[in-house]
Amino acid sequence: MKIVVIGGTGLVGAKTVKILRAAGHEALAAAPSTGVDALTGAGLAQALAGAEVVLDLSNSPSFADQAVLDFFQTSGRNLLAAETVAGVRHHVALSVVGTEGLQASGYFRGKLAQERLIKTAGIPYTIVHCTQFFEFLDSIANAAATDGTVHLPPAYVQPIASDDVAALVADIALAPPANGTVEIAGPERLRLSELVARHLDATRDPRRVVSDVDAPYFGARLAEGSLVPSGPSPRLGAIAFDTWFRAQPARA
Repeated sequence: MKIVVIGGTGLVGAKTVKILRAAGHEALAAAPSTGVDALTGAGLAQALAGAEVVLDLSNSPSFADQAVLDFFQTSGRNLLAAETVAGVRHHVALSVVGTEGLQASGYFRGKLAQERLIKTAGIPYTIVHCTQFFEFLDSIANAAATDGTVHLPPAYVQPIASDDVAALVADIALAPPANGTVEIAGPERLRLSELVARHLDATRDPRRVVSDVDAPYFGARLAEGSLVPSGPSPRLGAIAFDTWFRAQPARA
């Protein structure tokens, strides 16, 4: 089966392409570096010719509010239009748990716009709501840091390793379209402020984490359950934080 992975050279995309190829599928890593740009439309028609499944793992290069919205709307329209012409039978997109409830954040407004395009495109689809990656803990800390102090809410998170994300989205891409949303998450439910403090301590980062219920998360205020699955049966990865951390390259 031919499967086109948009964002196929990124953190999750490259791992997903490897899994799909190992299973015997023709997995095309589609990215600007390989001549396929969903934002401009360049190379899309050629890449999608003969494809049965498109797996969209792309992300905006900028988190600025308007840039995020423009990226997801423009790339989404281009991609879905090209899929319609190519006769793609399953569109899979990676999104974020809690998107609908976090619309104070420009990033989540962009993701919701992307999801709405998918739902109205007429192509069978599966939207994957995923929790935060362990690999993004540094970025979360940096975004919340002021003068050496990191202010984060104690809301629950259920973070997941990118290896687990790749395995789960590859499996979802090979399954029939859900024509709805599925949730994926890691095996442990933790407090965001405590997890980031634990990560900074483990990496010998001197910044102190302050737990603050009013601290924003990328512009949005969190309720306790904003970032964890809300459905009854999310699909869970197997890699816990300690296991993931031990597998990371040592830092200088």
